[in-house]
Amino acid sequence: MKMYIIIMNNVPDKLVPVIAAHASLACYKKYENSEDMKKWMNGIFRKVVCTANTTEFENLKNENDFVLLTESALDNQEVALAFSPREEYPKKFKFLKMWTPQHI
Repeated sequence: MKMYIIIMNNVPDKLVPVIAAHASLACYKKYENSEDMKKWMNGIFRKVVCTANTTEFENLKNENDFVLLTESALDNQEVALAFSPREEYPKKFKFLKMWTPQHI
């Protein structure tokens, strides 16, 4: 089981760790009573943080069981999606790029 956290690719690197942390917590709070979330919480907390362009991000909003986050420091722009943990995700998730800092 794993939780996918998708970050918009235009979010500054310095904000991503906090946004990902908020996304994980917001997703947990929304789905804390679901069987999949309970199973995930009692196992290994696998999380995958990926990045998406605008088209990919909008397309992922057609999926089920997620929370959408905005960022006040970026004029309340939509910045992340966090998907409730599950065993299997649609194939398109496998093609998302893993997030890595742009300036190391």
